[in-house]
Amino acid sequence: MKTKLIAVLAMIALCALYRVLPHPFNFTPVAAMGLFAGAMFDSKRMALVVPLLAMLIGDLFIGLHETMLFVYVSMAITAGIGMLLRHKRSIGTVALAGVASSLQFFFVTNTGMWAVTNFYPHTWEGLVQCWIMGLPFLQNDLASTWLFSALLFGGFALLSRRFPALAQN
Repeated sequence: MKTKLIAVLAMIALCALYRVLPHPFNFTPVAAMGLFAGAMFDSKRMALVVPLLAMLIGDLFIGLHETMLFVYVSMAITAGIGMLLRHKRSIGTVALAGVASSLQFFFVTNTGMWAVTNFYPHTWEGLVQCWIMGLPFLQNDLASTWLFSALLFGGFALLSRRFPALAQN
């Protein structure tokens, strides 16, 4: 149990570190980190707190911004989606969870951008314009979510084969 906790925390810490290093825009392990935490921690509290804390620590280095609330709400939703993977982690379910996470992140954060900034008119047309302008970022988010989910879930599965104590709950 303790070995699994250490392994999962280490993998999430590596994702958090990647986020503060230079990387292609919107190509981060954030959603994968939330999915992985939700799926791997037995405690719902840990599944929510660990990725949110990793995000907060990263944001202290990257910089705070006015849409953070929406990003954090989206991360909590992503961890909740990850919780649905606790007992069924196949390639298909993880990939589908990645799509769901990326789409909800897109809509939650872009709607937040529209709501709290003056970049777009506060009309239906302004909201749609905000979503359209965000589409190029969705591509990188989805690609990075799939890549990092494969690395986290696949890496943990490989480690569990090598170290069977990790697979025990």
